[in-house]
Amino acid sequence: MRSDHRFRMSRSTPAQRWAALAAAVTVLLSACGGGAAPPAATGGSPPGSAAKPAASSAASASAKPAASTAASAKPAGSASGKPAASAGASAKPAAGGQKLTVSYSAIIGTVIPLWVADQTGIFQKNGLNVELTFIESSKGIAALVSGQTQFADIGGSETMSAVAGGADLVTLTVNSPVEPFILQVPASIKTPQDLKGKKLGVSNFGSASDIALREALDKVGLDPDKDVSILAVGSSATRIAAMESGAIQGGMSFPPESLRLEQQGFHTLMDLASLRIPSVVSTDIVSRSFLQSNRATVQKFVDSMIEANARARKDKPTVIDVLKKQFKSDDTHAMEVTYDFFMNSVIPPLPYPKAELYDSSKRILGAKNEAVKNFDAAKMIDDSFVKSAADRGLDKG
Repeated sequence: MRSDHRFRMSRSTPAQRWAALAAAVTVLLSACGGGAAPPAATGGSPPGSAAKPAASSAASASAKPAASTAASAKPAGSASGKPAASAGASAKPAAGGQKLTVSYSAIIGTVIPLWVADQTGIFQKNGLNVELTFIESSKGIAALVSGQTQFADIGGSETMSAVAGGADLVTLTVNSPVEPFILQVPASIKTPQDLKGKKLGVSNFGSASDIALREALDKVGLDPDKDVSILAVGSSATRIAAMESGAIQGGMSFPPESLRLEQQGFHTLMDLASLRIPSVVSTDIVSRSFLQSNRATVQKFVDSMIEANARARKDKPTVIDVLKKQFKSDDTHAMEVTYDFFMNSVIPPLPYPKAELYDSSKRILGAKNEAVKNFDAAKMIDDSFVKSAADRGLDKG
């Protein structure tokens, strides 16, 4: 269900504003039967899929992104809304164990451990009955605060802003300690200096793609506030359409969408993953109250993520099948490129959360937000769960 509701915040304390936002999301989640479906990717929908691909025409570049709340729509593949178990994936055991709702905020390869844990039965093996739900961008924060979800795979910068503003959240893992983005531009732009005066697209201001772009521009001596125009264009599908139509001259991308742009004549100007620029694009978070009351469950969740990560490194065919369903693609080559990029260049075997990974986000967001500027990221981090899993050798598979 598409929602255009806007949340109005009064002159209240940060904690009160987050409580109000969470309450509003609770109402919307109860009223809405669904939300924004994940975008289509290279290769289109698999045969038999009822899901409609995201619009990629130039007209969508001018359309406003849907202000969706918690999306109950799952990738196509089964009557329950979850992707059907692939031929290469282990069949799931019968549902049982503690029921949890876990959200993810973007269709991106950094979510591979979560998808694999769900699709190969690792959650169930560890006594967790998990339902995954796609909740776009930072809206997953409000759903977590309101108790609609118990865990969220979401951007670290969004979490830091929320905690600095009063939300009591804890970061358990960082699945992307380096930026997972590629800056793609048309053939007419050959060097970073050619970006001067150009329009570049990100999803939203203050988002992971926005921070990554600003960091990349700073690395090549360009002022993101003076030398270029940065535009918030919404989802990756909208960004691609805007680039194809010429509405913007460049944007942050990653496989598999980067392959589609290459087919349209765009090329990679900067590969941020290869530059090893620190990042917190994908993190797993939980409310502090849930953690304090459910430490054993939190440990099982982190264990599952690390076991899934280890399996993904040893079982590429299964991950390819999982990616095809999540990206609604039958393009094996595109999914292999996606696997190689994220598993070899981005996702670490042990996703330790570290305060220094937030430095770029803190510097960029803190320029306009005093609370973020003075925030100590270590206060919202708990690495004990990853350490426990490592001590038991779960990353060895």
